[in-house]
Order: sequence, then C-alpha cells, then structure tokens
Amino acid sequence: MCRQVFGFRLAMIALAAPSALLNAAPGLGVRLVAAAVVVTFMASYALFRDWERFGPLLLRHPTLLAVDTLLGSLLLISAGPDTTLAYVSVCTPLLAGIVYSWRGAACFASLQALILLLVHGVQGGTAAPAEALLLPGLCVITGALGSTLRNLLLRFGAATQALTAVQSRLAVTEAVSAERARLAREMHDSVAKTLHGVALAAEGLAASADRMDPAGVEQQARVIAGSARRAAAEARDLLRDLRTDTAHDAAAHLADPDVLHRLATLTRRFTSTTGVPATYHLTGAEPAPRLPPGVTRQLLTIAGEALENAHRHAAPAHVDVTAGVQNGILHISVHDDGRGLPTGTTLDQLRRAGHFGLLGMVERAASVGARIRIGPGRRRTGTEVRLELPLPSREGDLR
Repeated sequence: MCRQVFGFRLAMIALAAPSALLNAAPGLGVRLVAAAVVVTFMASYALFRDWERFGPLLLRHPTLLAVDTLLGSLLLISAGPDTTLAYVSVCTPLLAGIVYSWRGAACFASLQALILLLVHGVQGGTAAPAEALLLPGLCVITGALGSTLRNLLLRFGAATQALTAVQSRLAVTEAVSAERARLAREMHDSVAKTLHGVALAAEGLAASADRMDPAGVEQQARVIAGSARRAAAEARDLLRDLRTDTAHDAAAHLADPDVLHRLATLTRRFTSTTGVPATYHLTGAEPAPRLPPGVTRQLLTIAGEALENAHRHAAPAHVDVTAGVQNGILHISVHDDGRGLPTGTTLDQLRRAGHFGLLGMVERAASVGARIRIGPGRRRTGTEVRLELPLPSREGDLR
C-alpha cells in the first residue's frame, strides 16, 4: 500500500515539476527548486521500487518524512497551491497514518495543513476561505484514513497469523490421527490376529489335555510357542516401522513386486494353514502390473484380512480368489460361500462394537486410491470383498 502511495507521488511530482521550475526565481531559486524536485522524486522512486529495503528506514526515522515534507513545501511555494503538486501534500498524512499510526497522522496532518495555509498566505491568493481550507481539511481526512488502514492491516495480519496457527495445529492433529489409525490397522491385522490364534490354540489344548498323549500335547505347545514368537516378531516390525522410513521398510519386506503372483501364494498358504479349500483364478489378458511396494503391501493385507474373516466368521465350504487387469484396472475379488454379513451391517456399527477388520480394509483401500465393495456380490450368497485399483497409463507414474 505504501508503494502505491509513492507511485502516486511520483506521477504528481513529474507533472508539476515543469510548472515549479518555470515559476521559480532565476538563479538560486531555480537551483533550489530543481534540487528539491530531484531529491523528492528520487526518494519516492527508491521507496516505490524497493520498499522492503528502504521502508524500514522510514519506519525508524520519522524525521526523513519531515524533511521530505519541507522539500515538498518548497516546490509547493514555487508551483503554487493550485497545481497538481498540491496533491503530493495530501499523500504525506496518509503515509504517516499507515506508517506511524494515529499520532504520526495527527502530527503530519497538522504540519501539512499549516504549510498549505502558509503557502496560500505567501501567494496572496484571493481564494475564498472554504477553498483555501479544502486541502488542509483533506490532509486531516487522509491522515485519519491512513491510521484506519493501518489498524485494519494489523488486525488482518493478526487474524491471518491466528488462522495459520490453527491450520498448523489441525494438520498436526490430522497427521497424529492418521498415524493412530494406521497403527490400529497394523495391530489388528498382525499382532492382534496372531494373539487371537494363540488364545484359541491354548483353549483347545486346555480343553483336550486329559485326552491327548504327551506327544500331542508337545506338538500343540510348539504350535502355541511358534505363534507367540510370530506375534513378538510382528510387534518388533511395528516398532521398527515407527523408527525407520516407511517406504524403505515396506520395500525391504517385499521381495516379489508381482501382486498377482503373491496373491496366488497367499491363497495357497491360506488353504494349507486353515484347511478351507481356496481356489485362485487369474482373469484378463493384460500383464501383471509392477506396483510400488507400499501399494502391493496394502492390497495383499486387504486380501489376507478378507480370507481370515471368511475363515473365522463365515464357516465357508469354499473360497474363490480372482484377480487380473482389465481396461487398465486391477480387479481383486475374495468370495466365500459362507453365512454372509448380517443384514444392515454398517461400518459405524462395527466400530462401536469393537470390530475393526472391515474398517481397516476400507481405510487401506482409500490410502492407495482403490475402490472397495463388501457384501453379497454378484452371487447373492456368502460375502465378496472386491477391490478395483485404477492403474496409471505410464509405467513412470508408478515410481
């Protein structure tokens, strides 16, 4: 805003300089007026062009503006109060109000008004009192306007700073919430699931201990011990994930980037571990995509959670896993012929009931830009978890 005021001053000085030089007395008078023109013009130009550099000097030294005012009065006496140079005098109280608040505005408005009245007296003009008081009154008005603008700018700056602080706190809160949700998903899909299996195995061992031979008891105990060690390893992985780079850690745990090949391996492992028949079908004629490690990890975790949910909750006789790329979209489907989801099941109900498996699947899909559908599917029986991930058109976009 100060730069714009100085730009206006430059234009008025340039327009009024010829008149001031013509009306000046020959000899010393012309030299004084010319020096005043050069000084006021160059000072205004310097502040207009590089306010960030020279503006602080004007803020610290109000006497500089006072000197400029006196030099401007010399030009005003030479050119006369009826020229365009009179409008330069109006800028001085405006600048003082913006730079020095209402005290500076009052001081410079009074000084400029007094100078204008003296110029009228020296010129001996015959203007009416109302006309002679017009510019002095305008100086008072512009001084008040400058002070008001300063207050508005300060309040706007304070409001902007407060808004920035609030946005920063919100960003931190969102980051913390996102990290908490991620850790909750990892805990549910790794440590919590393994510990649940340990608990079931221990309960089964306790219930049948009186009917089992020592060799059977030893075998079950080894299974429980192995599961407990796996849970400890998964907990260490979570702690390592908190202390190291997430992308590097994911890449270190992902030797095979082919998501379709890893999905087939996951299906076979599910059958060998649970005894539930699961069949993997490859669809589509397009080649398997090479996805970033983090995306592949999330997709495989969703598929593994769908298989585990089918085994634990649906009591299926068979599970079908299909995957493939069609029309630039990666399709993954896990369908079981079990009892299906209860009617009217929603994510909010599951969250309130403490069941976070489906919620974690939805959050994981959203984190990689995939669409997920959970329900009866096209077969109207059982439950189908269907993922659709749009693939970039260029391989470079996957990096």
